[in-house]
This record gives sequence, C-alpha cells and structure tokens, in this order.
Amino acid sequence: MNRPLFVIFTAIVLDAVGIGLIFPILPTLLQDVAHTQNVAPYIGTMTALYAVMQFIFAPVLGALSDRLGRRPVLLISLGGAAVNYLFLAFASNLWMLFIGRAIAGLTSANIAVAMAYITDISREDQRARRFGLFNAMFGIGFIIGPVLGGVLGEHWLRLPFIAAALLNGCNLLLAFFVLPESRMPSREKINLSALNPLRPLRWVFSMKSVLPVILIFFIFSATGEAYGTCWALWGSDTFHWNGLWIGLSLGAFGVCQTLAQAFLPGPAVKLLGERAAILTGVAGTCIALIVMAFATQSWMIFAIMPIFALGGIGVPALQSLATRQVDESSQGQFQGVLASVVSLASIVAPLAFSSFYFVFRQEWPGAIWLSVVAIYALGVPLVLGLRLKTPVVA
Repeated sequence: MNRPLFVIFTAIVLDAVGIGLIFPILPTLLQDVAHTQNVAPYIGTMTALYAVMQFIFAPVLGALSDRLGRRPVLLISLGGAAVNYLFLAFASNLWMLFIGRAIAGLTSANIAVAMAYITDISREDQRARRFGLFNAMFGIGFIIGPVLGGVLGEHWLRLPFIAAALLNGCNLLLAFFVLPESRMPSREKINLSALNPLRPLRWVFSMKSVLPVILIFFIFSATGEAYGTCWALWGSDTFHWNGLWIGLSLGAFGVCQTLAQAFLPGPAVKLLGERAAILTGVAGTCIALIVMAFATQSWMIFAIMPIFALGGIGVPALQSLATRQVDESSQGQFQGVLASVVSLASIVAPLAFSSFYFVFRQEWPGAIWLSVVAIYALGVPLVLGLRLKTPVVA
C-alpha cells in the first residue's frame, strides 16, 4: 500500500473512532449541561444541525478542493472537527454544544475530500477495491470508538470528548506532515459565486447523466438510516434484547460488514462488473431484511449476518462507478454533492422510518424491514438504467 493511501486510511480510522467515542456519552453530557433527563429533543436538534450544515457546505468545500487542492481543505476539515470536540469537552451551556456541532457540520468535508483524494491517486480499475477498504476502515473505527468511549466515560464524563479532540489533532498533524497533495489545483480564480452553496447543486442537476447516480446514492443512504433509527427498538420489542444483546448484534453486523467491504468489492467488480455487483449487494441485503421481518428467534439474526454483509459490495461498486460520471477536474465538487445528498438522507430518513415503525410497532415490529426492501426496490430500475463507462486499465 502506498504512503498517501496508508495516511488516508489511518485518518479515516481515527476519524471514525472519534465519532464513535461520543455516542455512548453524549446523552449523559446533555443531561449534565441541560439539567434535564429528557434530552431526546436536544440530540435530535444537534443531529439535524450537523446534517443541515453538512448539506449546505460539503459541496462548497468539495468544489474548493478542486481549486485549492485536496490537502488544504482536508486540513481545514480536520481542524474543525478537533474544535468541535473541544467545545463538547468543555461546554458549560447548551449554546456551546450547538456551536460545536455547527462548526463540525460546516467543516465536515473530510470524507468527501478523502474520496476525491482516492479517486485522484487510483486507476479506475482499482477504485472499487480501494473504496471498499475505505469503508472497511471507517467500520473498524466505528466498532472501536463506542467501546473506547464507554470505558473512558466511566472515568470522567468529559474524557471521551477530549480523547476525540486529541485523535483529530493527531489526524491533523499526520495529514500536515505526511500527506502530499494528490492533484495540481486548477488555479482558477476564486470569486464569491464559488462560495454559493447552491452553485454545486445547480451544476450537478444540469448534468442529466449524473442524476440517476445521485438518486441511487440518496436511496442507499436513506435505507442505511433505518438501522440506527430502529434496530435497538426492534430488537427490544421482538426478542426482548437488553443493551448487551443489542450491542452484540450491532457488533456482529459491523464485523461482517467490515470484512465484506475489505475483501469482496474488488473481486466482485472484476467478476461481475459494477452494475451486477451493486445489484448483488442489494439482493443480499433484501434477503436478509425479509428474514429479519419474519424472524421469531434471535439466533436467526446472527445466522443471516454473512448474507447481510453481501450488501457491503454494492456501495464501493457504486462509488467507483460514480467517479467516472464527471471529469477529473470536478471530482471534489462531485464528492461534495454526494456528501450533501447523504446528509439530506440523514435528515429525512430517520423521521420517516421512526414514524413508520411506531405505526406498526404493536402489531408487527418487523414490518419496518419490509419498508426498507420497498425503498431498495425503487433503486433497482435506476441501477439497471445506468450508462456504464468502461474503466481505464493502466
């Protein structure tokens, strides 16, 4: 593995650990700062604030990375994340927490810019495998983070947030001293219109060939929100799982998904092609979701985890395909738009899935997974209709 790729993957692991660190502790921190036990509205507001800021500014920062280079925008993003965690660590008032999350959302271009960086340094036939590794690295960090956050939080409530700030500080230093620039900046003069949040969105909607890819990304991102929104409720309602079993089931899912994304996307794309790899991932996920909808014993959920993990080959194949929809000079802007689409899904989908779940909760909690299958079905015609460009093999 070359040095830039190693640095990017290390940065993504550290970033995911930092995000996961705060998950177990954030509700307790909010209770401490807000002096109330009912913190659900505050968590929802903070999540929405982050997503809205990301939706607005990720395309802008992605476009700026095309003009200024990937490295400076990545450094700004990592610095913003560290500042966010420091606000959370030392907040004595709610407004400090909200400012921290707003800063994190505003500078949350690290994923989009990292994806553009990988696109810059990878041949087209390498991208599916490398995007799979990218997602796997994020998964590894996200498995480690919550466990570490829970352990540190037992010693001091603020310690996980300080640890997250230090991790992002390490990320920043690693990128500053080791990571080279991946492409020559366009040197195009920056004017105020480049900072218009709607400009990248208007640009992508003017390209009809890109719209199906954008819609597929939105559908895949929206379906992914169902697990974080409903998994714990469904496990408790259906199998009477306690916190330990919910954690074990999510951990098993995370491990299987990480292994699948680390090892399967590259061979799957070579064997099947990108379109078939995406559809195979959708099929594996939908089969698992149907079993989950009708499952009556908890062992069934663990038994289908390997099939569920097949879904991990679809997203890297889609990411690889997406990079060929625009030219090299616009990759940062395009990845920023995709990040914006993901954040839009994270605003809309949890509200929709939680509402649907509570409608069917008493009669059939598993119905939520059939709703996810139905949404996946909307994406199948779009995948079948994609115009594929042949990857360039060096």
